[in-house]
Amino acid sequence: MKRIILPCIILLATASQSCRKTSEHESASVPEIDVAEAFTDSVVTHKSYPGSLIATREVDLVARVDGYLLSQNYNPGDYVTKGTVLFTIEDRNYRDAVTQAEAALATARSTYSYASTRYDAMKRALASDAVSKMEVEQAKSAVEEAAASIKNAEAALQTARTQLSYCTVRAPFDGHITVATNDVGSYVAGEGAPVALAKIYHDKTMYFDFSIEDGDALADIKSRLSKYPQLFDSMAVTFSEPLSRKYTAALDYMAPQVDTSTGTLTLQAKIDNPYSELRSGMYGTLALPTGIDPKAVMVRDASISTDQLGDYVYVVNDSNKVVYTPVKTGETVADTLRIVTSGLKPGDKYVTKALLKVRDGMEVKPVIR
Repeated sequence: MKRIILPCIILLATASQSCRKTSEHESASVPEIDVAEAFTDSVVTHKSYPGSLIATREVDLVARVDGYLLSQNYNPGDYVTKGTVLFTIEDRNYRDAVTQAEAALATARSTYSYASTRYDAMKRALASDAVSKMEVEQAKSAVEEAAASIKNAEAALQTARTQLSYCTVRAPFDGHITVATNDVGSYVAGEGAPVALAKIYHDKTMYFDFSIEDGDALADIKSRLSKYPQLFDSMAVTFSEPLSRKYTAALDYMAPQVDTSTGTLTLQAKIDNPYSELRSGMYGTLALPTGIDPKAVMVRDASISTDQLGDYVYVVNDSNKVVYTPVKTGETVADTLRIVTSGLKPGDKYVTKALLKVRDGMEVKPVIR
């Protein structure tokens, strides 16, 4: 009996040890995978609209006189302040015209002084019947004519001085200025029609112009404005070219009518440009608030992958198996989260790391982090 029982005990111990090693091996072969749970939160939803920037003021600097261009007193692209002399144009003829107008005014004033003195004398002489009443009336008429001549001379002098001032082209406001269209030394004939010299942009504040699909949206926007005005004070704007800073815009204008040719409604938002990084004509995209979703399902944006069928995530089910799960996504929130509009529900566990190491149907040991 001892010879029979002893081998059985040895066999049972060996089998037990083998099963334990197999179980440990299988446990070690199941990888730990970082997961997170989809959650809900109240978020502001947006819709993106393309548009472009324009400066709050854009003015052509023009020559309004005839003459040679004597100087250009800036470098193209400079930021100039209001009143800065930008161009000077030959002014000899216009200075002469001012001198002539001043002389004509002096003559008119002298004539008026003489006519006034004579008229006073004629009135005194009439009292002693030394002159006729007709002569007095003639003297009075001469005074009135002299007074009118003064006004004409003053107007002519003002015109001459204005023309002379056109020979110096100054910045009408603070802003960036473009390259000149005429070289120094060239002749400009601006009296007949103004000749463009350059353009200046007031761009410390910019406007972002964009259009929405139709006028029906106007009522929705006005409704949201009345309920949540703060949402329209800091709308995110992104641009096609990389910038060093992020920019937001405040809704400033809504067109009162729909463009019948396009069926769109024009809106305008104001953007501060304190670092002069934004330029008129730049294209961008504005995120217009469309409402508030109190229970938006969100996941980490980095956990979403894309294939030929669209976006998907790897979900770990109750059996700790990986499940390939197609999802439909919305906008990003706080740069790292993404709204999921369908495919997931709150509490679903999804893989957040090692996405290339997992596959559909794979057994894992989920670790929530």
